[in-house]
Amino acid sequence: MKIAQQVKTYSPKASEIQRDWWIVDADGMTVGRMATEVARILRGKHKPTFTPHMDTGDHVVIVNAGKVRMTSDKAERQLLHRHSGYPGGLRTRTYRESLDREPADTLRASITGMLPKNRLGRQMATKLKVYSGPEHPHAAQSPKPLEIPGATRELGTR
Repeated sequence: MKIAQQVKTYSPKASEIQRDWWIVDADGMTVGRMATEVARILRGKHKPTFTPHMDTGDHVVIVNAGKVRMTSDKAERQLLHRHSGYPGGLRTRTYRESLDREPADTLRASITGMLPKNRLGRQMATKLKVYSGPEHPHAAQSPKPLEIPGATRELGTR
């Protein structure tokens, strides 16, 4: 009786991980579809060396965060909640109000909410750079444009 030879599972070392830089122009893109794709890139699920317990993801730069879109009337219907920790400290605002006040923080919160809720997820979130306007200070890294199919829609109401 022959015993099958076992193949060891490959696990990348920290020195073997290649990190690329991607840039996303959020002008006219749908928030949810863009956020899921960016979270996938940050997590490293697009690589064949993906390992759930390691940070194998890439860096993502998002520009024009103030020009993102939401389908239907979700911008007015969906609410964002914050709590100060004190009694009566719940603060609620709509996505429209939040996008008008701080678009970069709103988009960052949408994306980091799709990452793991532990120190690994916080480490992945540090590789996300979000800017409200078209300028960013990461030109030296020469980021490649990231095409997100299905995230772009016709210009119309936000």
